[in-house]
Amino acid sequence: MTFNHTPPTALLLLPDPVVEHLVKQVVTASGCSVITCTDRQSASQYLAERSPSLFVLAERLPEGSTLDWLEPVLRRNPAMPVLFYMGKKENAAQQRVLEMGLVFTFSPPLLYQEMQQRVTAALRRGSQLQDWGQRHIRGNTDRLRQRLDELETMTRLGQTITSTLNLDDVLRAIVETAVDLTGSEEGSLLLMDTETGELYMRAGRNFQEDFVRTFRLPITDTLAGSVLRSGQPVVLDQNTPQKIKTSYLVHSLVYVPLKLRGTVIGVLGVDNRTGGMLDPDRTIKVLLALAEYAVIALQNAGIFSDMMAERNQLQAILANIQDGVLVIDLDERLILMNPLASEALGLEQNSSWLGRPILDVLEPEPLRQLVGGIGKNNSNHVDWTAEGGRVWSVQLTPIPEVGAAITMHDVSHLKKMDRIKSEFVHTVSHDLRSPLTAILGYVELIDRVGPVNEMQRNFIKRVQASVQNITRLVDDLVSLGQIEASFDLSRETVRMDQIARFVAEEMVDEFHAMNQTLNLVIPNELPAVLADPLQMRQLVSHLLDNAHKYTPDGGTITLAMEVDTNQLILVVQDTGVGIPSLDLLYVFEKFYRGANVSTETSGTGLGLAIVKSIVESHQGRVWVESPPGGGTRVAVVLPLARQS
Repeated sequence: MTFNHTPPTALLLLPDPVVEHLVKQVVTASGCSVITCTDRQSASQYLAERSPSLFVLAERLPEGSTLDWLEPVLRRNPAMPVLFYMGKKENAAQQRVLEMGLVFTFSPPLLYQEMQQRVTAALRRGSQLQDWGQRHIRGNTDRLRQRLDELETMTRLGQTITSTLNLDDVLRAIVETAVDLTGSEEGSLLLMDTETGELYMRAGRNFQEDFVRTFRLPITDTLAGSVLRSGQPVVLDQNTPQKIKTSYLVHSLVYVPLKLRGTVIGVLGVDNRTGGMLDPDRTIKVLLALAEYAVIALQNAGIFSDMMAERNQLQAILANIQDGVLVIDLDERLILMNPLASEALGLEQNSSWLGRPILDVLEPEPLRQLVGGIGKNNSNHVDWTAEGGRVWSVQLTPIPEVGAAITMHDVSHLKKMDRIKSEFVHTVSHDLRSPLTAILGYVELIDRVGPVNEMQRNFIKRVQASVQNITRLVDDLVSLGQIEASFDLSRETVRMDQIARFVAEEMVDEFHAMNQTLNLVIPNELPAVLADPLQMRQLVSHLLDNAHKYTPDGGTITLAMEVDTNQLILVVQDTGVGIPSLDLLYVFEKFYRGANVSTETSGTGLGLAIVKSIVESHQGRVWVESPPGGGTRVAVVLPLARQS
């Protein structure tokens, strides 16, 4: 709303030309320009856009009474002076006119001097109301500007708290803000020392540094101590003459508590040594808001301190652990790598690798394939031989909502022992062939040199069965040794679907003997693999034989194949007894048999060891899954032959 007009303007809404002429003369003589309206509509349009210095109107117009129309006009323009013309001195509407506050009225007979007095009085009243309104607006504007400045200061302080981890800087900024916003001379933030039970000054404004460093305040018989005990703000000014110990002389002081989860941990205060507080109530409100900021800063500092302690502890653990560790996030970017891992990968131990895609960090192809198989149901383990001959067992473990961890365990000594064991077994196996052949030959000649009774014949059959089992074991050992040594390996393009169907046909009688169902889920015309056909036949045979032996009567065995990009996936699933979770790590070891396998079940414990050796000699991968009550699933991945 605008109150100042140059020059002053009078709006006239008077239907009587004689009255209008007289009023116009008087108003013009008073220094006002005149705007005349003929009806309420034109007057409403004028008043909607501006407020005149004086509004002169008659009680009645051709449209009727103006009182009902005037009421909302006055609500919108309460400071506008109104000179109201009443046709008669004794008027029925006179009471309502007074109730509406229309104190400046005139009626016939119209006298020039009297009219001039009323116009002057009305203009003076309007000027007074306008001056009052302007002062009121200026006061409100000043308060709003002050409040806005406070909010801006609080906002900047909040940004400081969230943008810096230096607690000293944050608390100092809070105390300085408290002094500035309250117009005080000094400010302090006191915290409880849990060891001494005293308050010490954590941050101060306009105190000497030596005083801040050495300041100690007991809790008993002190103003700050009363805040700690009561949890309520305390004000000391000229109106409260109580003598309370403050450790330094002040004329006025305000303390508010710092509350953390309902417990008072300190005090924030401002004081004046030369005069009283400008506004104690406002000072308390400002300090309480700043106290919350201080508590947040202290909490953040505590959390950061705990986090750094945990981080340092984690770094110390990872730096001294005997396994290499890498951690990647959900976007497969490296977020952590310990020294042993960087040493194994031939990388410098620095932070330049952090944040980079893991495939940019890992150069060995087996490790790249391991990471590339995340979420694709591939093996999460691979053995990798680094430069220099060290062999690492690399395990990838997904971590929900984080990413995955890659652990690298040095198994060079285990591989060496395994190689020595394999060489020993291979040598012993060859040395056993001749005596086993001789034993079996002589046993078969016994009944030719003379009659044998039924008991002797039974003993002979048992000897023959035992020799055949040992011979089968020796054959498996020799075969395993040849595979591990890549001896007599002849590679050619092999159709695994044809080999699988051939082996299944050979074993059909064995499945029928136990009422087992064999399902082949093999697409036609699968791409070929580059492999040794005899070893591929051994691979399928051992997988089906294992499933057959460990699946009870009436069970189901499924052999499935599919192609995924440039590799063939072969899966054998049974409904057998399964493998205990603790045994899954050892199923590919030589002579290992699960703890839940009956002693009456035949087997040498070499089947899966031979399968693993065949797969690895063909640059493939194999793994076993056995959920409780879900049988066993063995998966083999072999690379497809390159198309010429």
